Amino acid sequence: MNKSEMIQKSYELAREQYAGIGVNTDAVLQILDKVAISLHCWQTDDVSGFENPDAGLSGGIQATGNYPGKARTIEEARADLEKVYSLLPGKHRLSLHAIYGDFRQGKADRDKIEPKHFESWVNWAKIIGIGLDFNCTLFSHPKADSGYTLSDLNPGIRNFWVEHVRRCRDISAYMGRALRTRCVHNIWIPDGSKDLTVNRFKHRAYLKESLDKILEKSQDPALMADAVEAKLFGIGIEAYTVGSHEFYLGYAVAKKIMLCLDIGHFHPTEQVSDKVSAVFQFIDELLFHVTRPIRWDSDHVVTLNDEVRALFEEIIWADKLDKVNIGLDFFDASINRIGAYIIGTRAAQKAILLALLNPTDKLREYEENGQNFERLALLEEAKAKPFGAVWDYFCLQHDVPVGEAIINEIQQYEKNVLNKR
Repeated sequence: MNKSEMIQKSYELAREQYAGIGVNTDAVLQILDKVAISLHCWQTDDVSGFENPDAGLSGGIQATGNYPGKARTIEEARADLEKVYSLLPGKHRLSLHAIYGDFRQGKADRDKIEPKHFESWVNWAKIIGIGLDFNCTLFSHPKADSGYTLSDLNPGIRNFWVEHVRRCRDISAYMGRALRTRCVHNIWIPDGSKDLTVNRFKHRAYLKESLDKILEKSQDPALMADAVEAKLFGIGIEAYTVGSHEFYLGYAVAKKIMLCLDIGHFHPTEQVSDKVSAVFQFIDELLFHVTRPIRWDSDHVVTLNDEVRALFEEIIWADKLDKVNIGLDFFDASINRIGAYIIGTRAAQKAILLALLNPTDKLREYEENGQNFERLALLEEAKAKPFGAVWDYFCLQHDVPVGEAIINEIQQYEKNVLNKR
């Protein structure tokens, strides 16, 4: 019996076991196959971008490590991403930051960027058959050196960044139109203070005013959708973050736009998974940035940990899988960057699969009947079912490396491509 036959046989046995608790694994894999994860372009090059790659990072962002093979050009970034997509089961997306524009025909400042600077990305996306999402970039720029952008006390600074984000929304709509798949545009800003400030209210009032100006122009919701992303704190803004969770939650509800919940942007004792059922009472659609914080918002490579599993369980239990947009947000310069992508994306996919493999209907029945012992017992028994066999079969279906076979595949790419840079 060869390896493929062993995977098939193991899946058939697993299918029988899951059927015993009321789960149809074939149906589950059909659902998983439709879940597209938006990979973040900034893992390819440690958030350098192509606007001014030698300028260095600022705005509370750090990429630590100096592992060889970093992408230095758009061509290298795209080659790396193509390799990543070839090792992932399913069809996924790419999330671009504005600093990743194609400026080879001439640079443009942030308030002057246009769709033409992303035309080559759109053409590439068409060729490989993926959708694009977008992010305005309000960090690593001289006009962000004060620590404030959309909430700066200086109206000239605010207007510069308002124009930047307006143009990013136009670029997002262009991407959605060109690729015939809606582009999600996410707004995150680094605004805040390292120490105490007496102008909290004023900065937040200016942020609201700036966002109102940005959203004045309506966009076709079939082409692009707006999201706002909160944060607890960052490097250099430990005392106060203008765009807090409470601010953006209120703003998203008032404007009927998406809220982005980043797993790493909350207090270490907060569970983002618990926010799912609460926020969905007031907002129709959410964006999630899946990452792995360690002690602070350090954006480590996603692993199959308790919080990631709990997040997707809550999404599935709320019947909102079709109302969430899943993106990744981590950057690790200390390990093979292709490997980081593969580990992180596959971990997110595994968490979704595990949530789908829960016997949700039976669990609800027990809970609604007050059978709490039975509910807990079934939850525990479901953990012991052969989930790995189902995952391996999903990879086999998509003709991508199964299990530890990805290690050799990535090592070969490192030897043949990355080490020659």
